[in-house]
Parts: sequence; C-alpha cells; structure tokens
Amino acid sequence: MCGIVGIVSSEPVNQAIYDALIVLQHRGQDAAGIMTDADGTLCTRKSKGLVQDVFQQRHMNRLRGNVGIGHVRYPTAGVSSSSEAQPFYVNSPYGICLAHNGNLTNTAELQQMLMSQDKRHLNTGSDTEALLNVFAHELQNQPGALSPQAIFNAVDKVHERCKGGYAVVSMIIGHGIVAFRDPHGIRPIVLGSKPSANGRDKDYMVASETVALDALGYAFERDILPGEAVYIETNGNVHSHQCCEPRSYTPCIFEYVYFARPDSIMDGISVHKSRMRMGERLADKITRLRPDHDIDVVVPIPDSSRTSALQVAQKLGVDYREGFIKNRYIGRTFIMPGQAIRRKSVRRKLNAIDLEFRDKAVLLVDDSIVRGTTSEQIIEMAREAGARKVYFASAAPPVRYPNVYGIDMPVCSELVASGRTDEEVAENIGADWLIYQDLDDLVEAVKYDNGDISEFDTSCFSGEYVTGDITPEYLSHIETERSDGAKKKREAKRVGTGQA
Repeated sequence: MCGIVGIVSSEPVNQAIYDALIVLQHRGQDAAGIMTDADGTLCTRKSKGLVQDVFQQRHMNRLRGNVGIGHVRYPTAGVSSSSEAQPFYVNSPYGICLAHNGNLTNTAELQQMLMSQDKRHLNTGSDTEALLNVFAHELQNQPGALSPQAIFNAVDKVHERCKGGYAVVSMIIGHGIVAFRDPHGIRPIVLGSKPSANGRDKDYMVASETVALDALGYAFERDILPGEAVYIETNGNVHSHQCCEPRSYTPCIFEYVYFARPDSIMDGISVHKSRMRMGERLADKITRLRPDHDIDVVVPIPDSSRTSALQVAQKLGVDYREGFIKNRYIGRTFIMPGQAIRRKSVRRKLNAIDLEFRDKAVLLVDDSIVRGTTSEQIIEMAREAGARKVYFASAAPPVRYPNVYGIDMPVCSELVASGRTDEEVAENIGADWLIYQDLDDLVEAVKYDNGDISEFDTSCFSGEYVTGDITPEYLSHIETERSDGAKKKREAKRVGTGQA
C-alpha cells in the first residue's frame, strides 16, 4: 500500500506536496519522493525514509514549479531500496513521471514484453516502472500532437495490458497531470479543487485519500471511477474520460479495516462510520455467542481499532479503557518489512498500564489479525500486567488468503489463520477466547453509506479475486518471490553487491 498525490496550481507546489505526503505517511514508511515541473525542467528528490527525513530545506528549494506529484512507498514487491523509490521517470515521449498505489499481477509478463517487443529498458523489478513504460509506449504510439484524447487512448491501452489493482498519478512535463484507476476500482484515488490564487478558475489536486485534500484546503469533488482517467493541464483545464468500461466497482475492504485514516471518505464511505459499525456488529456476535460473558473491560490495540472497540464496549455495557500507551515514533508494525523487525518493534511501540489489567477479564480489540506476531506479544503483555483472562476480538474476519493487489500478505504460510480453526489460532496467539467478525457483517458494515457500492474486494478473507486472473500457479510464484524469506535473501544480495 502506498500514498500518491498530484497538484496543478497557480503557485509553487513543493510545500503543498510535502504537506500532503506527511498526511499520507500512514500509507507507506519505506521511501518518499517528489517530482515537479519547473517550466519544462524536471526537478526531483526521492530516497528511503520518512517524508520529514527525505526532504531537507535544500531539497525543497530545488523542487521548483507549479505542477508536481509525490509518493510514499510501502513495498509489497521488489526490494526496500532507494532505486525503487517513486516516482519513476522516462524521457520519451515528452518526459513522463509516474507513481502508483497497488500491485500489478502480470508484472513478469509485462517486463518481458516491454523489453522484447516494445524495446524499452527496465532498471528495476518494480511493477511501477513497468506500468510507466507501458503508458509511455502507448502514448508514443498515438498519432499527432499530444491531446486529451491521445492520453485517454493510451490509458485505455494500459488497462488492456496491465492487470491487478492500481491508482496512478502521472506528470507529463510541460503538459500536466494524468490520474487514473484500475477498471475494478480496487485502489482509491480522489479529486479535489480550490479557488486559484491568481484569479484562474481553480487549482486541482488528486490524492489517495480525502484527508490529504482536507489538510491543504481543497474541496472534495469526487472519486475517480474505475477505468476512468482525469487529465489536468498546466493551465487548469480539466478533461475526464471513461477509458474502459468498469469491470466492477469493488474497492479493497481492507482500506476501511486498517489502512485508511478514520477521517477519510473513500468511494462515498466514511472510514470512521464503517469502523463504528464493525464494532457494533462484533458486539452483537459476542452477545449472541456468550450472553453471560464475564468481560470486565474492553481495551483497544491503538490506533486503528479504537473506534470499533469503543462501540463494542458501549453495546456490551462494560468499561472502555486505554490500556496501552503507544510510542508515536515507531512506524505501523504491519507494514514493516520482515517478520523479525515487526517482532522487535511491538514492545518498543506499546507499553501496558498495569492498573487497567490487574485481576480483570480483558477483551482486547484489534482491527485484524494477519501474521499473529503482534497479537501474541500484546496478549503476553496483558498477562504480564496482571490480567486474569485475556480475550481477543478482531473487527475483521480471519485473513486466510494472500492479497495480490498491493497489501503485504503474499504467503499463506505467513498468515496465522491459514489452515487453522479459530480455536487453533487462539491457542497459537495465547488467547483464552478468540472471536472474529463474520465476513457478511464486515461487508454490511462498510457498504452502509453508499448504495452504488454493494461489493468489495475481500480476497484476503474469502479467497475470491475480483480480477479473475489469479491462479494457484501465480500464488505459488509470489510465495517464492515475496515471502519474508525471499525478501531477506534479496536484501542480503543487494547489500553484498553494494547497491543503494
């Protein structure tokens, strides 16, 4: 999962893009990058690290121009290195920069075709670089001068060639910004505007979440639709086109469970309200299964489970307490690369308040359980703090299948619920009782606000992949490529060869 932003303004955009990336930092903490267009000159800065560490004042001063794009990276494929920080750039045609959020499921095929048929060179194994070169190749094949229709024709070809989930922001030097979304609408992207400072009608911004628009004073206009492209010229003219018919409208449901900020609204759905309803339905299930429960207190695992946990406590009629204090300077554990790093980070990230646990039957509520590493250690901490019993509730169903659309859940063997019953998972993580949200309840909780969306990508829970192209052979391939063990081997090789 990554965060993307693009701005076309009447004023310099370097600070605005930086501020937007800070707001979107929760979507990726491995690397960050900004590229701007200064009257036809490309200005760029990208590197590994958090936004505030990658961009110093000297870098900001060099990011000149009123048009630009930015990216924060969370690696699901490839390696964690500066060479794969986004945006990427190719000089032909026109000079094109591109960043994306998501994951292509036919990257290997694209890379082979790009090199053998399109005669294009690739520097990395990144699917973003492949996507950029497909777009560049198809745009170069359009006859005549660059036009909105030529861009939309090229995007249509991208949809034909690229499979998977993707939200894209691209900058064509001297012309403007292009944003588009996969034909299933799996990954989110929104469009916003505000009055221009120089009397021009409007400045425009595209971003992964509405919270980035809010932070910069842009009014939300709409979500970019599945298969749609929006072209914003440097003069502020906006063109949009449905480049291909939507194959479905199925946003990734895990965005609402974990990734998105609660103050965002995506595809007409409030993340905050959806998490409230998750908590309500979870409480209903607890009451149904254990009407005579002995729960003394509900404690959330900060931060993304707080909303659900509060609703659970209210519906159960028990106390809600903040039992864990979070170190704000440790990143999101789930999106850290490698199981060993995740394991070490949990206790540095959280500390228990003993008096909230001592001699109590505690219900811990988390947004989800993926690998089980965090859950196991948190349960240990609760027991060490004196809890009499430790129950564990997940606001999401069991994660039993790989996610192939941009979330780092590539391998069944790394998912604690894969091949295990709920009771076996409870034993594995050390809980006295474990309760999961039902999938039907999760879907109902999220879709409540918007009648236009009745289905979601629930593949990591259901094993049903909306793109229809995921085979057992593909899942076996990504296990060998994207497991923690495979990533560790690639990282060791990278370090050994001295690559940045």
